[in-house]
Amino acid sequence: MRATEVGAESILVLDFGSQYTQLIARRLRELGAYCEIWPCTAKGAEIRRRRPQGVVLSGGPESVYAPGAPVAPEGVFSLGVPVLGVCYGMQWMARECGGVVRPAERRSYGPATFSLPDPTLPGAAPGPLFADLPASFRVWASHGDRVEALPDGFRRTGSTEAAAIAAFESPARGLYALQFHPEVVHTEHGATILRNFAYAVCGLSGGWSPRSHAERAVAAIRAEVGEKRVVCGVSGGVDSTVTAILVHRAVGERLRCIFVDNGVLRKNEAQLVEGELKRGLGLPLEVVDASERFLERLAGVRSPERKRKVIGREFIRVFEERAQAIPDAGFLAQGTLYPDVIESVSVKGPSAVIKSHHNVGGLPKRMRLRLVEPLRELFKDEVRALGRELGAPEELLSRHPFPGPGLAVRMLGPVERGGLEALREADAILEEELRAADCYDRVWQAFAVLLPIRTVGVMGDARTYERVVALRVVESADGMTADWAALPPDLLARVSNRITGEVRGVNRVVLDLTSKPPGTIEWE
Repeated sequence: MRATEVGAESILVLDFGSQYTQLIARRLRELGAYCEIWPCTAKGAEIRRRRPQGVVLSGGPESVYAPGAPVAPEGVFSLGVPVLGVCYGMQWMARECGGVVRPAERRSYGPATFSLPDPTLPGAAPGPLFADLPASFRVWASHGDRVEALPDGFRRTGSTEAAAIAAFESPARGLYALQFHPEVVHTEHGATILRNFAYAVCGLSGGWSPRSHAERAVAAIRAEVGEKRVVCGVSGGVDSTVTAILVHRAVGERLRCIFVDNGVLRKNEAQLVEGELKRGLGLPLEVVDASERFLERLAGVRSPERKRKVIGREFIRVFEERAQAIPDAGFLAQGTLYPDVIESVSVKGPSAVIKSHHNVGGLPKRMRLRLVEPLRELFKDEVRALGRELGAPEELLSRHPFPGPGLAVRMLGPVERGGLEALREADAILEEELRAADCYDRVWQAFAVLLPIRTVGVMGDARTYERVVALRVVESADGMTADWAALPPDLLARVSNRITGEVRGVNRVVLDLTSKPPGTIEWE
């Protein structure tokens, strides 16, 4: 289900594989301009049917002159709307329009100084993208190629130390290009450049917000569901909670929420969810204890991808079984988010799939219930903002993200009961100490990982050979990129001492200092 309608005001970002593609969409949305990410392999006819008000060609790791380099959909320049090329998108635009692109003698990765043309020179103009900006400012560059000669009818609008042509435009054709990334926070005035493109160049009226999206989503749910009942899987996390509230607004008492204890949840999860959703929000909720069933299916499973698919399929089976007792149940509501879709389904055609989230990649090919996913076009922080608008409990909105496969993918190796209990306790200790130190809400995600190794230790003058817990604590804006959080040493010491002292079977605690990229937030 898509909450937006064909023809609704929007900008499309065509993805050539850049690690920053998602940031372009996020920045435009923050400016009130609705944006969607489409693969560069999309058909021109599909784009024309969508009728966007503007198109952005993203960056990418390839060289435009390399064999098999990605290309934009046919007819992208004849849509009659402005097109902005960023890095690879700029080089592809230049080459496609008759310019010259070659390997740069001096590659540029990181900060650079961007300078507008001298306004005293004949014909010099900053162009609409740079209206009211200073003559020079810092930008973030990432390119090994450069445009050496402009196509006919284009003019240069900026340069850097490494690129004489770092921006160009052809207002008559509605084509604009940048050899730096306006979407990253390291680029000064990047938001202004994107705002100028969306409003001054594309002519958008703005006004998009998570709240306006919710209004369309409720209407879309009503139209799609009709008189059928909806089963909503809730976990107590932000995504499923907001999904349940939205669906409840759309169909009222025809919603039935089901919370499944799958045996790989956090400590006291079932009690918390039942208290907040059933007694707090008044949602129709059924709690199903299927822990034994899930643990039997997971016995001996080592592969993280297999764990995801086993849990995803079992979730669907449980929902379908419970739905059989619900007259006219025809839909399953899920809290799938935009990053789930982007990372679970290859956006750039041949690009690598990062993970197969159970909400997306793990679903069985044939399901009796049809999916309703009202959040699949939103990022996590947008969902939190929407939840506050809808009156969701802050206790649930402020919780850190928790993977659909739960502790199964935070327990490396095969899932077994003793390890799960140790992992639950270690995870609960970490959360408790973070909250006591007023650090929980300052980080994006914090959790414990149980490693499939044992190390030598000594406790009470006796030799031990027990398990290792890794702590993963990161800072992020949306989960697409992340940095490890530098927690106070005394806090880390308390967490380590408590885990090794209180969690049976663990004698060592280590700290994960990996950012995303190159790693991911979860270990599996």
